[in-house]
Amino acid sequence: MKVDLHSHTYYSDGKHDLCYLKARALENGLSHLAITDHDCVDALLVEQQGDGPEIISGVEISCTWENIEIHVVGLCINPRDPQLSRLLAEQQAKRNKRVAQIDQKLSQLGSHGLMEALSALQARALTRSHVADFLVESGVCANRKKAFKRYLNKGGKLYVPAEWCAMSSAIEAIRAAGGIATLAHPGRYAINRIKLKRLVETFRQAGGEALEATYPNIAPEMKQYLEKLGREYSMYLSCGSDFHDAAATWTDVGKLPTLSSESAAHGVWRHPQWESRFQFQAS
Repeated sequence: MKVDLHSHTYYSDGKHDLCYLKARALENGLSHLAITDHDCVDALLVEQQGDGPEIISGVEISCTWENIEIHVVGLCINPRDPQLSRLLAEQQAKRNKRVAQIDQKLSQLGSHGLMEALSALQARALTRSHVADFLVESGVCANRKKAFKRYLNKGGKLYVPAEWCAMSSAIEAIRAAGGIATLAHPGRYAINRIKLKRLVETFRQAGGEALEATYPNIAPEMKQYLEKLGREYSMYLSCGSDFHDAAATWTDVGKLPTLSSESAAHGVWRHPQWESRFQFQAS
């Protein structure tokens, strides 16, 4: 059994369609692949054709905890659940509002055409990455890194703060959809270990059941710490590439450090919700 439980299609800020991800996952020997687009499930509603791994229905919800943007992945969700659908619609409306405000700022700087360019995309959940791509393509910035640093990050010329739902609301919606709420890439948040432990504790108390303990570019010390935290709070452990783009050198579908053997025994595939849908086969 080989799984990747965090990936994105072009329905959010990924560059590829579901067929590409399935083919890449098959090439890399995966048995299960979770599609977890930002605040949308449209890729999961497309008819799936061709060979490939078992597709896990998922979503990644942007939310707020103590004024910090946190991402919560939902695994094994019902993508048509009414409560989840309402929350995702609200999230997408907030995204559209933010992009429109960015467009106003950009127009004041003398650059136009952002909204027209974004309307031509397949994306259902617009992100700052889409804006960064436009800034590069229109010649405003040389690359994405500069687009974020000079324009889109806090203090940048186009900065607009996000308005996400509370972390507890994201967890509640995922659980209402029958899913497993998973704290995404915990080591990437700009917080120290004391606050990270408090985040994990609060997440667990709010109904979160799993955390991503491994992902690309994670420091070995952080991976070990996250595995320890997961066991300490009796949480299932997940793993994901956070794949977006085949052109990126740091990530590929299914390519990430493996969990330790002790932690793998607490893998999220041991969750009753997973086991009720998929036959577990030990690797």
